[in-house]
Amino acid sequence: MDLLRFALLTGVPLFAIINPVAAVPVFLAITPTDSTDDRLRMALRGCLVCGGILVVFAALGTHIFKVFGISMPSFRVAGGLILLLMALDSLQAERGKMKETEEELREGAAKDDVSVTPLGVPLLAGPGAISTVIVYESQAQGLGQTAVVYGVIAAVTVLSYAVFWAFLKGARRVNPLMMNIVTRLMGLLLAATGVEFILGGLAAAGVIKSL
Repeated sequence: MDLLRFALLTGVPLFAIINPVAAVPVFLAITPTDSTDDRLRMALRGCLVCGGILVVFAALGTHIFKVFGISMPSFRVAGGLILLLMALDSLQAERGKMKETEEELREGAAKDDVSVTPLGVPLLAGPGAISTVIVYESQAQGLGQTAVVYGVIAAVTVLSYAVFWAFLKGARRVNPLMMNIVTRLMGLLLAATGVEFILGGLAAAGVIKSL
């Protein structure tokens, strides 16, 4: 039950941060002339790239910080601030420049294959998602929780592709109202996770007492 609880506490926020539902309209906009099968292939590769990037940073993130002398409490506070900035955009049903810039989208629309960029990075595996997996991997206690972190990344990768598949195969039209509702709900989760990261970082640094 402890591992299941840990999986839920890591998986739900990570899925909210990646937010493939909000990425679908952008993906459709930059692949206007591609067939459904081509879009599905690009979506699959993009989700796999996202999962691969997150695994790499989860495994190496803490070691990279040690090289540069960055403490994990400091990074947790920084990651929390990133999530809060993303949450503000999501609560307004917008995708801010933290996820992708207009230049990246224009370049993506001109490419024949958008699976690696901008879909895999940064649409899905953006700064928020990368920061989150690094923090969760550093918090994992024992082999069981470490395995859960990587299992969650794999599960979110599969679920993200399932979202693309559902929209591309089963939906004729993306409902703007539904998209806005989902994006705002994801924003609430992002805000709560960001605050949790900041408080955890400050407590680990001894600035405040642990809650």
